[in-house]
Amino acid sequence: PRWLGGSGRGPLGGAATMLRSLLLHSLRLCAQTASCLVLFPRFLGTACMLWLLDFLCIRKHLLGRRRRGEPETEVELNSDGDEVPPDDPPICVSDDNRLCTLASLRAVWHGQKLDFFKQAHEGGPAPNSEVVLPDGFQNQHILDYARGNRPLVLNFGSCTCPPFMARMSAFQRLVTKYQRDVDFLIIYIEEAHPSDGWVTTDSPYSIPQHRSLEDRVSAARVLQQGAPECSLVLDTMANSSSSAYGAYFERLYVIQSGTIMYQGGRGPDGYQVSELRTWLERYDQQLHGPQPRRV
Repeated sequence: PRWLGGSGRGPLGGAATMLRSLLLHSLRLCAQTASCLVLFPRFLGTACMLWLLDFLCIRKHLLGRRRRGEPETEVELNSDGDEVPPDDPPICVSDDNRLCTLASLRAVWHGQKLDFFKQAHEGGPAPNSEVVLPDGFQNQHILDYARGNRPLVLNFGSCTCPPFMARMSAFQRLVTKYQRDVDFLIIYIEEAHPSDGWVTTDSPYSIPQHRSLEDRVSAARVLQQGAPECSLVLDTMANSSSSAYGAYFERLYVIQSGTIMYQGGRGPDGYQVSELRTWLERYDQQLHGPQPRRV
């Protein structure tokens, strides 16, 4: 009879389809369970650290010791002889900020999960994830901004992320210095510290979570005023680029010929503009030979 065939329309075909669907759901559940087991020790360690830093005596001791223990960097002067601020100013946490809250733990878990499942890895192919132009909401892809063999620097972040905003001026100096040979792209992602989420008084802006692309455009316009020389696009509301690159809270990448040449650490601690500067200096030396360094 016809219903005994494997066409998928009869009882046997329907049962086979249900079995495949159940098997796929079971595999996804197993993968998620395994990832939770792998991520949980790191998450627990971070949660314990945030809880300890809520004690002001420990916070002042640890953060103060970190600042005192940092090696002294060589003072750099601009063409007018004025001192240039450091690429990576120390991360400061005000005393009135609570670090271990339900909102903060959710944000930490979200960031660690994105980092674990990201597609981007140094030396591997660059994910060509979707982004949105702030003007007209036209959909494009990240690799549309890569031109030939020129490196493309990706800078993921948001206005409510204090380290990202504090180091924007240093990033802008790199754009000005190397834009002749290198392309730069800022991708505006979900807010790190939205006013209706993990709130911090150290954030220079009070912006709620984005409910629509219009909300994300409004926030990106604020950032664009401080970075007029750099192209800026939006992550989709599905956060496709942030997921593909594990970019939450902030992150830096360099892509060249479709390959990830540099992958910065995940913010806030891993977000180091000085590392990007080092990579660009080496690339510039390969192109033009070593240049005398101003002291």
